[in-house]
Amino acid sequence: MTFSKRQHIEKKIFRPDQYDSMVRYLNHLRFLGKRIVFTNGCFDLLHAGHTDYLARAADLGDKLIVGLNTDSSVKMLKGSSRPVNDQDARAMVLASLSLVDSVILFEEDTPASLIGKVMPDVLVKGGDYGTDEIAGADQVRANGGSVVSIPLLKGYSTSGIIEKILSGKT
Repeated sequence: MTFSKRQHIEKKIFRPDQYDSMVRYLNHLRFLGKRIVFTNGCFDLLHAGHTDYLARAADLGDKLIVGLNTDSSVKMLKGSSRPVNDQDARAMVLASLSLVDSVILFEEDTPASLIGKVMPDVLVKGGDYGTDEIAGADQVRANGGSVVSIPLLKGYSTSGIIEKILSGKT
């Protein structure tokens, strides 16, 4: 059975009601000896800062799993005017990147519960977080994993891009 490119992308996306399938997939990867890297975020307007960050995260292991905030959790974190793109659009864009192996949507304000299910070998967050501030860091370390804070590419932020568009200074 062959899949279309779109079907291939859609197969990489797990929704909260599919967490059992996601755990089975991750256990299969572990059985194959794959080093699992996990990061998370809103990824509202994908930009060069995001792709640089995701590429650096992917370099830390064999499979990059991205936790993606649902629309409701983005609103909690960023305010009522966000997200610009809905969760389905953001998931499709992320899953279409060759360096992203899976996208997992989560509804909470932090991915701590999801991290407990994924239990990555490497937990990654952007350099604006210290390794002790990263949600799930303690549980990953307790399981023998590592926690990494990756420096962010200067000059790129979704909020900055939105401000630039709204001010007409594009």
